Amino acid sequence: MSIHCPVCRREFEPTDSPTMPFCSERCRLIDLGRWLSEDYGMPVEPEDSEGEREGEDEEPMPPTSA
Repeated sequence: MSIHCPVCRREFEPTDSPTMPFCSERCRLIDLGRWLSEDYGMPVEPEDSEGEREGEDEEPMPPTSA
């Protein structure tokens, strides 16, 4: 069963490649470089900032008399 390299799309036999899922060391290093230069990324939902979370669960302060 042949598969395609995710970098160069070349078809190769997975049993013949010590750099699976890549066809070669070159493609493996290209992929690593893309991750390190942040060409690739994982989807992340933004977190609430500290200021927005602060006070969400707290009761409002009563007004003080001067």
